[in-house]
Amino acid sequence: MRFCDRSEVGAVLVGICVTVLVGDILGLSLPNASAQELGRPLEVPDPVADVGPARIVIASPGIKETAFLPLYLNASWDTPQPEATRAVLIIHGANRNAVDYFASGQKALTAAGTDAEHTVLLVPQFLIEQDVQARGLGVDVMRWKGADWMGGLPADGPIHLSSFAVVDAILSHLADPRAYPNLKEVVIAGHSGGAQFVQRYAVVGNGVGALEARKVAVRYVVANPSSYLYFSSDRPVSNTEACPSLDRWKYGLEGDVPPYVTMAPDSLERRYAQRDVVYLLGTADVDPHHPALDTSCAGEAQGPFRYARGTYYFRMLQAREGANLKHRLLEVDGVAHDGDRMFTSTCGLAALFNRPGCAAH
Repeated sequence: MRFCDRSEVGAVLVGICVTVLVGDILGLSLPNASAQELGRPLEVPDPVADVGPARIVIASPGIKETAFLPLYLNASWDTPQPEATRAVLIIHGANRNAVDYFASGQKALTAAGTDAEHTVLLVPQFLIEQDVQARGLGVDVMRWKGADWMGGLPADGPIHLSSFAVVDAILSHLADPRAYPNLKEVVIAGHSGGAQFVQRYAVVGNGVGALEARKVAVRYVVANPSSYLYFSSDRPVSNTEACPSLDRWKYGLEGDVPPYVTMAPDSLERRYAQRDVVYLLGTADVDPHHPALDTSCAGEAQGPFRYARGTYYFRMLQAREGANLKHRLLEVDGVAHDGDRMFTSTCGLAALFNRPGCAAH
């Protein structure tokens, strides 16, 4: 059976359909930032070997094309889910290896002792042109240029839609009381490149309004990103005068900000401070030469390695926002850049499922 639920999200009509496909499971490699940003020669990335078994169907008014985005999920969407009280949406890393993050989410769900009937786990997959061509997916599957999806930029085709708007579409479906009448909580989480996406979405994302109107709590979990979106030129590294990209998107709110972003910077910061954001940092993620670390001048200005960058960013927001800040910092002792270990740790389970045993810093 094929199910499509259509709702309007801004100027985009969205349907979510479930179809069964066949894919291989294999790990892949692509840096968090573009090779050009990292100061290395541009390389053609390896295509993904596995594509999500479900599809988000997207159609834009006035445009004849229909677009699809792959998705992994642990529940059928062709019937209402009255037992579901929580949804956990995980954004994969720069490798686009959604299957691995889906597996990590399932492990975390089991470790938390949470009944899967009550938790919907879903991982959308943002593909690039090489993925679509290698897997023979056709012209109707959405694809981005390189790592553009991580910064909320529009897709290359077939519809030029922001990756942030795709998440809006998923949240709109979760907010439908006909499909999820007893939903109480939605968690949007990411590690590494996925955490870069989640942190920016937590600042500029507009898709939670319908959930908030239903009194559904929304939490953002930002685990070990390579960089953060800043609201000022304040950085821990002082020699930033020769860095023209310091305050440009995706490091700041200047320059080529995606068309998706419509609010003024001051309003975005106030709203962000009030959102429930958890920074989940591995205390051993301290390699300044990690192959996927953003070593652009704008990245380096945020600190020498991910643990330092996250800690400084949190302290900076505390100084700027004071008691208005609703964010927390959770540290995973002894874990480096490992999404699976981060999410299945005691503090990872606290961030994702509100489990006890992890004190905030």
